[in-house]
Amino acid sequence: MTLSRHNPAELSPPTGFSHAVIATGSRLVFLAGQTALDTDGKVVGDTLPEQFETALSNLLTALAAAGGTPHDLARVTVYATDVADYRVHARELGRVWRRLAGRDYPAMAVVGVVRLWDEQCLVEVEGVAVLP
Repeated sequence: MTLSRHNPAELSPPTGFSHAVIATGSRLVFLAGQTALDTDGKVVGDTLPEQFETALSNLLTALAAAGGTPHDLARVTVYATDVADYRVHARELGRVWRRLAGRDYPAMAVVGVVRLWDEQCLVEVEGVAVLP
């Protein structure tokens, strides 16, 4: 399995994502959206960075259960209830990402939403991974 990341000079420099990811491999893993729910199904964290860390950890736990690692992530979508707040915390969220997932950035998008399934949740993270 290989993932090759491409960031054309003709596009603005990516910060915390890759413009394109070419994936070759034998297994696709579709990761359900994860929020800041603990093992009891309760929302943890009051701030976006706290909830992002838990949501990303949950996504990576599901990925590991499927036999993958953060390096295998080809695509991640982040749903945020407040995109302006996401931008304010972008550096901190980037530090959380690098600590938990490293610097092999997938193709990513942040999408603003009115609300998530659990009303207390501020962020949801879903992804697609390619495994050998």
